[in-house]
Amino acid sequence: MDYRIEHDSMGEVKVPADKYWAAQTQRSHENFLIGVGKENMPEEVIRAFGILKKAAAQANRRLAPERMTEEKLSAISHACDEVIEGRLAEHFPLVVWQTGSGTQSNMNANEVIANRGNEIAGKNLLHPNDDINMSQSSNDTFPTAISIAAVEGLEDRVIPAVKTLIETFIRLEKENEGIVKSGRTHLQDATPITFSQEISGWRSSLEKDIKLINAALPELKELALGGTAVGTGLNAPKGFGEEVAKAVSEITGKDFITAPNKFHALTSKDEIVFAHGALKALAGDMMKIANDVRWLASGPRLGIGEIRIPENEPGSSIMPGKVNPTQCEAVTMVAVQVMGNDAAIGFAASQGNFELNVFMPVIIYNFMQSVRLLSEAILSFNKNCARGITANTEKMKANLSNSLMLVTALNPYIGYENAARTAKKAYKENISLKEACVELGFLTEEKFDEVFRPEEMV
Repeated sequence: MDYRIEHDSMGEVKVPADKYWAAQTQRSHENFLIGVGKENMPEEVIRAFGILKKAAAQANRRLAPERMTEEKLSAISHACDEVIEGRLAEHFPLVVWQTGSGTQSNMNANEVIANRGNEIAGKNLLHPNDDINMSQSSNDTFPTAISIAAVEGLEDRVIPAVKTLIETFIRLEKENEGIVKSGRTHLQDATPITFSQEISGWRSSLEKDIKLINAALPELKELALGGTAVGTGLNAPKGFGEEVAKAVSEITGKDFITAPNKFHALTSKDEIVFAHGALKALAGDMMKIANDVRWLASGPRLGIGEIRIPENEPGSSIMPGKVNPTQCEAVTMVAVQVMGNDAAIGFAASQGNFELNVFMPVIIYNFMQSVRLLSEAILSFNKNCARGITANTEKMKANLSNSLMLVTALNPYIGYENAARTAKKAYKENISLKEACVELGFLTEEKFDEVFRPEEMV
């Protein structure tokens, strides 16, 4: 492999000749051989760095034009656009397991943008620290990258995926109106419910989850940029934070603002904890929905069997003809992973000391994994399972007619205790509720038929 010599404040370093990164990136690449190639900094964070570096250059051009010339801004913007578009992904080799401030990833971005910008300019125009990192510190750029990546992930991936599944449930509600089935509580028979009502519970849970995510977004849209090293804004021009937030908003099409208190923005990660809490709530609801679906589809002969779901692949290597609810299982595994990620994020966020939190890479690594897994699992579940759900009305009707909890309809006529005696007699003697009620002398056959109407219990 061909190398070139780069240098930093610690001396010279050999860097692969075909890569845009420089000395500090190379040192990190060599010193942190932890999860290389498997647990690299998320691509969403790299994109966010492209956005914030372009925004910072624009802000510096407005506030310090004598240092950020139009020529420099043009070269930086061009290079940042390539980072944003993912065209320079191979030049970002660093792993999550590095310095907890993300300094090395910040310098990775600075070096790549500087070297690519110099190539675009055709001369040695840009310096990683003096130009690309101008008015910034790793301590305010990495939290800003977290904010941008998290907001884009929630608004552009998670919420659209959830809305897609909501639309499916809305359609299923309309298609299954009026179908009465047995309800279930504590995994035991309960009073009747319509299938459309049951589906509406799933749909409403997801709608609530979107509201919870939206409630988290305003806090995530407060950017730390402008705080520099410890929150004081040292070496940043007055108004830099406001100008950067405005530029980030223009680039992303989202309404970011500068954090009103930079000391909080650098050290506290409460807003990302809160946002991931909404993702955990979504994961919990998806766990519940997936479990409901696989229980209702269980069988095909010996389970509940009240719905049918698509048969996508063979379910067993030994049992011929077996088909399993695999999409449901994938969703539930994702939900478990998201819940684990939530614990990691919570622990990491609690470890801020004085003016900085140094667990930021692991926080955004877990957050973005949750974003990707949830959005992709929801879309897969919708496409390969939910859209094909159909009601097994014959099984629903049979289960409903056999439910002892229909006896609840008799409470107003014979009282709770007599209704309980009726249900217990019917269960013990394996006879119908009507037979039990008449034999106990609580109602005549005619009166029973008059008041016992399961379809009116919903």
